Amino acid sequence: MYEFIRGQLKEKEPLKAVVETHGVAYRLAIPLSTYSRLPAAEKEVLLFLSHVVREDAHTLYGFLSREERNLFETLITLSGIGPKTAQAIIGHIDLSSFERAVMAADTRLLSKIPGIGKKTAERLVIEMRDKFKGKAALPPTALAEHSLVADAVHALLNLGYTPAHAQKAVQLALQEKKEETDLARLITSALQKM
Repeated sequence: MYEFIRGQLKEKEPLKAVVETHGVAYRLAIPLSTYSRLPAAEKEVLLFLSHVVREDAHTLYGFLSREERNLFETLITLSGIGPKTAQAIIGHIDLSSFERAVMAADTRLLSKIPGIGKKTAERLVIEMRDKFKGKAALPPTALAEHSLVADAVHALLNLGYTPAHAQKAVQLALQEKKEETDLARLITSALQKM
C-alpha cells in the first residue's frame, strides 16, 4: 500500500522511529539494524514501508533498504513468523548472512536470533530455501562444504581466535586436505595452521 516515507526524523529508539512529513508525524516500528544506521534527529530520512494490518492493530514498519523491506514481507508470509519475529531476524543478521545461513542450512546461527528456536530455524531453512533458489550460485556439494567450513570457523571462534585467523586457518586446512568432510579432523588441521 505504501512504498516509502521521506521526512524529518523526529525521534528514534531501538525499535521505533517517528518521521514527520507535511505536518503529519508517523510512528514506525523499525528493526535494530535500521535504528543503528539512522541519522541524528531533525535530519531528513527515507524509509521503505510495510503496512501490516492485524485484528487489533495497524502498524507501519520502516526499513532503510528496499531489500530489507522485501525480506520482511516475505518472512511474515511464512507459517509461525509474525512481524515481531521478522523484525528481530532483520535486526540481528544482515541480508547476505541470512541468505547464506538459509542456503547452508545453518540452523545453529539462525537459532541465535531472539525469538527463533531450533524448530523455527529448521522451518525457515525449508521455506526460505525455495525463495533464494533462483539466486543460489552454490551447488548442493558446495553448500555442504560451506556448512562444514562455517562449523569449523565457529569452533575456532569459540576457542578465542579472531574471525580473520579462524577463517584463514580453515581455508589453509582445506587447501591441504581438499576432500575433508570430517569436522573434527578439519578443526584439528586448522589448529595446526595457527
